[in-house]
Amino acid sequence: MNKPYLNRRTLLSKIGTGMGTLGLAGLLHDEGLLARELTGAELGSPPSGTGSALALKQPHFAPKAKRIIHLFMNGGPSQVDTFDPKPMLEKYDGKRPPGADLKTERGTGGLLKSPFKYTNCGESGLPVSEIFPEVGKCVDDLCIIRSMHTDVPNHEPSLLMMNSGITQPTRPSMGSWLCYGLGNENQNLPGFVVLCPGKPVVGPQLWSNSFLPGVFQGCHINNSNMDPTRVIPHINNRHLDSTTQRQQLDLMTQLNRKHLAERTRDNQLEARIESMEMAYRMQTEAQEAFDLNRETKSTREQYGSGNFGNACLVARRLVERGVRMVQVFYGGGQPWDDHGNIESGHRSKGLDSDRSIAALLRDLKSRGLLDDTLILWGGEFGRTPVSEGGNGRDHNNHGFTVWLAGGGVKGGMAYGATDEFGFAAQENKVHVHDLHATILHLMGLDHENLTYRYSGRDFRLTDVHGRVVNDIIA
Repeated sequence: MNKPYLNRRTLLSKIGTGMGTLGLAGLLHDEGLLARELTGAELGSPPSGTGSALALKQPHFAPKAKRIIHLFMNGGPSQVDTFDPKPMLEKYDGKRPPGADLKTERGTGGLLKSPFKYTNCGESGLPVSEIFPEVGKCVDDLCIIRSMHTDVPNHEPSLLMMNSGITQPTRPSMGSWLCYGLGNENQNLPGFVVLCPGKPVVGPQLWSNSFLPGVFQGCHINNSNMDPTRVIPHINNRHLDSTTQRQQLDLMTQLNRKHLAERTRDNQLEARIESMEMAYRMQTEAQEAFDLNRETKSTREQYGSGNFGNACLVARRLVERGVRMVQVFYGGGQPWDDHGNIESGHRSKGLDSDRSIAALLRDLKSRGLLDDTLILWGGEFGRTPVSEGGNGRDHNNHGFTVWLAGGGVKGGMAYGATDEFGFAAQENKVHVHDLHATILHLMGLDHENLTYRYSGRDFRLTDVHGRVVNDIIA
């Protein structure tokens, strides 16, 4: 037997001879009304005359970047084996000086020199590990931040911190915040797309909308099979033509809107309406965007043929079509988590991803897209300069490296520094909150004013922290 629908707000309006309504206005505000305005328009609400929460919104100020591609090396690449060379590791190989006693997740041994050679690359002369020979040729476009640090040396909380600004699985992801604040240039594609063959540790929470409206959630694509007719399952209606689908969807939308009007505001129902509209519009454009056969043979060869190479090429195709953020995970699980043999593990993954990353940078640049497309490369933390199990490295949250390119950052520069062994950030330290604040700033958003009121307080990506790293902005 179906029970009559009675939500929380209706209950409050009826109990205690109506006394419950005294707190109703505040409850409605907490449960989804938007807390900040951008140039007169409510943030997160569509402009007048439109019906989509993903409609374009005005930024706080003129942006330097319009879109972002996050190349996520999940598992934690080693800074001292990629972009932060430490000659002192070779000098003191096997020894354990006092500076190497920082707490990590597991027990470790003496200092472990890098098995990789570094080459000074480009006009800037920045050193790059031999496992990234093609990226090294693009180093003059890179801003390498060597002084990153985060809170804890464990995958789950650090993955959450890098993606959503907090170590607990309760907050919206960066891509969701960007879509909430700016909308999407293309109303026929999701504003936030996640390319991951399988799922990483933690899983969908890394691209969750959390308490933001559901339309801002990341759309996960399993890029292990890039058949455009299968990459987004169930998107095609095999039984109805486009006109009949439109009529059916219009009827469903009218019924849902009537249902919604009787309930003041229901985020889940609104998200359902938005998702059905998006699915209808995606039937044509989404399949075209994911069809790599439309690319030339030479372009395909530049990117390579593996999952990561295909994902990088799809990322370019998506941002080219107006998608706000594309996140490319290197693989499912935590592939860069080399507790064992750092030489074989990092060499294989570095060389496997190198060609695709460089192709993406060059391709965006040749199309005039790099200037306003921000590229972020890195993991959730780094690795220790001391050994684990003889020739591996443990997790290291005290100091690690990420790099940015395009989108208004200075190229051909290294910012910040770790100590002489590469264990901890020392000079111009940059926390993940600072990185997020800087990314939002480059996208034209003030991280302190990009807020959403929920459960009685204003939330933001950077929580109560974060500073913009102005020194790296062009």
